[in-house]
Amino acid sequence: MRLRDLPSVDELLQDQRLAAEPRPLALAAARTALARAREEIQAGAEPGNLVERALAELGSARTPRLRRVLNATGVIVHTNLGRAPLADLALERVREVGRGYSNLEYDLAEGARGSRQDHVAEILRRLTGAEAALVVNNNAAAILLALAALIEPSNSLLLSRRDEVIVSRGELIEIGDGFRIPDVLARSGARLREVGTTNRTCAADYETAVGEQTAALLRVHKSNFRVVGFTEQPRVEELARIARRHEIPLVDDLGSGVLVAPLDPSNSLLLGDVEPSARESLAAGSDLVTFSGDKLLGGPQAGIVVGRADLVEKLRRHPLQRALRADKLTLAALEGTLALYLEPERAAREVPVLRMLREPGETVRARAERLAAAVGGEVEETTARVGGGALPLAELPSFAVAIEEELAARLREGDPPVVGIMRDGRLLLDCRTLRDDELDEVAAAVAAARA
Repeated sequence: MRLRDLPSVDELLQDQRLAAEPRPLALAAARTALARAREEIQAGAEPGNLVERALAELGSARTPRLRRVLNATGVIVHTNLGRAPLADLALERVREVGRGYSNLEYDLAEGARGSRQDHVAEILRRLTGAEAALVVNNNAAAILLALAALIEPSNSLLLSRRDEVIVSRGELIEIGDGFRIPDVLARSGARLREVGTTNRTCAADYETAVGEQTAALLRVHKSNFRVVGFTEQPRVEELARIARRHEIPLVDDLGSGVLVAPLDPSNSLLLGDVEPSARESLAAGSDLVTFSGDKLLGGPQAGIVVGRADLVEKLRRHPLQRALRADKLTLAALEGTLALYLEPERAAREVPVLRMLREPGETVRARAERLAAAVGGEVEETTARVGGGALPLAELPSFAVAIEEELAARLREGDPPVVGIMRDGRLLLDCRTLRDDELDEVAAAVAAARA
């Protein structure tokens, strides 16, 4: 075909199938199909049936871009796959609140304006032992807001600005997608004061560094890596004593959001790799604690701040709080998730992340054997991971079904997509991150990919 042989847009739209579609959508699809056909002709290729291409463009425009995926990677809190799947109760709360109006910022008792923070503050106080709580859209935002609210001009006659935040050099971590703690500090307006070395920082390093311009001590839990060997880090209690002595706040960024022990302590592979909880940090003397809602807590993406009431109020009144606040659906999902934690054993059963973390290896093996029988694959022993920058040393015994490597791309392009891991020339479908009720879907996807 030559360029001169291409039909006009109007000619293309005369096809009955395109004429039956809403004109604005059909017009855009026809123009896109013709533009791509011109590129292919100039490259020496044949563009094919233009009406079919325009109809395919229409189908693509109507297909949701954000889609459900079957996670067969064995990584439980998979950052690229949406992190924590929500519990049924959280989903029910989202549907109930999202399908109509809500009392998001309305006090039903007083008949006046209320605060969106009130809906989860009480349950967070109960679960963590904090005086007050506040929720923003993610944990990086929680740290940003906390530091921005704490660095204020001093009341001294010199009017020197207290904007220095002291952090151990070994805690200047990089979190997902290239974001680094020093960058977060800089955006908050704080000046970073590094103390100690990569592997060893002691309490005396903080004590020596505190000065008139010190606004806060910041402790960052190394969620996504561990330094082993010749190491030292001060305990929260030690930092809290320094902070109290100098009348400055201690901010503890925990990251992962543990409210109950996420792992089964009877599994020897998991021992020695634990995540601290907000309750433990506050009891040890932290003034503010920040953590995520969508990692080991197993809820929606959110950044949670708990701690001293006067400091939390500073954060609530800071101008950034409005820009970083959580929306009604996030708060609904978070409230539903937190409600399960009022009964820890119920949370272990019903919060998907906790259920997958605690599931016995034999149960996972049985699931893998059922899937292997359905798809004609082989069961292979493997190791699952927690993911999401949490518990990097934890090894979860798991079992996967090995199938042909060439099916990987077809499975990713299926409906629903299935994402596994490539290893030794085979595609592994790890069954720790697949539910029982998803096995039939995976088997059907494999059959379709082979066909």
